[in-house]
Amino acid sequence: MQEEKLWTPEFIGMSGSNLLLFMSQYIMVAALPIFIMETLGGGEVEAGMAMTAFQVGAVTCRPLAGKLIDAVQKQRLLLLASLAFLLIMLAFCFAHALGAIYALRLLHGCIFALATTAAAAMAALVLPPARKGEGIGYFALSTNLAMVAGPLVGLLIIGHLGNRALFLFLTGLAALTLLAAGARRLPRAVTAPAPQRKRGFSLTDFIEPRSLAPSLLGGLVFFAYGGILTFIPLYAKSLGLQQETSLFFVVFALIIILTRPLIGRRFDQKGPDATVYPGFAVFALGMLLFSQVSGLAGLLAAAALLGCGFGALSPAFQTLAVESAPPARAGVATATYFWSLDISVGLAALLLGGVAARLGYAFMYGTVCTLVILGTALCYWAWRLRQRNRKRDVRA
Repeated sequence: MQEEKLWTPEFIGMSGSNLLLFMSQYIMVAALPIFIMETLGGGEVEAGMAMTAFQVGAVTCRPLAGKLIDAVQKQRLLLLASLAFLLIMLAFCFAHALGAIYALRLLHGCIFALATTAAAAMAALVLPPARKGEGIGYFALSTNLAMVAGPLVGLLIIGHLGNRALFLFLTGLAALTLLAAGARRLPRAVTAPAPQRKRGFSLTDFIEPRSLAPSLLGGLVFFAYGGILTFIPLYAKSLGLQQETSLFFVVFALIIILTRPLIGRRFDQKGPDATVYPGFAVFALGMLLFSQVSGLAGLLAAAALLGCGFGALSPAFQTLAVESAPPARAGVATATYFWSLDISVGLAALLLGGVAARLGYAFMYGTVCTLVILGTALCYWAWRLRQRNRKRDVRA
């Protein structure tokens, strides 16, 4: 029997859109604070406010995005969001005041939430059911690549070419995003709005209850990862390894890329437990090693273990969240998953920062983050046991 095709033009278009959207965001994360502090005369607080404005926009609009995506023609919505994204990036070229930067970052967060949720929902819908775990794994890889390449590109451009070149480059990426979103017309079965059965609003318009458990579990994984993403520059500096931080993310991403085909196929062929339980074990081991790093070899070994574990867990929970809901609710299911991630990473920055300040980074990573990972594994076991018991009761 011939294997169903995974890399269709439709899937490539949605993955490309996602890559460019996240690339722009991670370029901003690294380079915008430099622009604010060196050109606009702001400080750390003002630079942080720009990130906060983005997060407020994203977290506020993420659940609204899910309902909107399921209610209208999905690809048309993505095209409109991509056009708005292009206009926002163009406006940054003319923004020379902190108030304008904050306003644009707030709008950027709103459009980012809408566009990335739409791209992820449509990518999941165009995948063959028998290869959905593998496909969503590859889709998530576009985010991982942007996470590594974005900061490096942003710092290189602003450091060597200046602010104007940075914002013009971001405008170019936004134009490519618009092209990728509309390069191929998606099937009507994918883009058509879901039937509207009732008027008015309820909580289920914004949150998919069937996707809530895997979304919360995925959020806890990202909470632990948020400790790395947010504090690794400071942790590496305390170890005298600040120049090697980029190498950490290169190894982290490389391991995800190399293991993704195997993990995706194993998920589809053996079920989620075959990748999730080993993923938890390797992720926890990597976090323990990361807490005890003293040199470059330890840093890169921890990056490899963390990349392997996180690379198994992240796409698994996204797949479980999407598969838990019917196709007509793909937008809300995807929004539920990403909303959990947005909140978890934000909470990680807030809560783990306090732990690190009082008890140190080694305790934060080796004890708190590791216990979060192990506790999440226990919650996953309980959830899967409950699922199996429900299926047994239905058969009986």
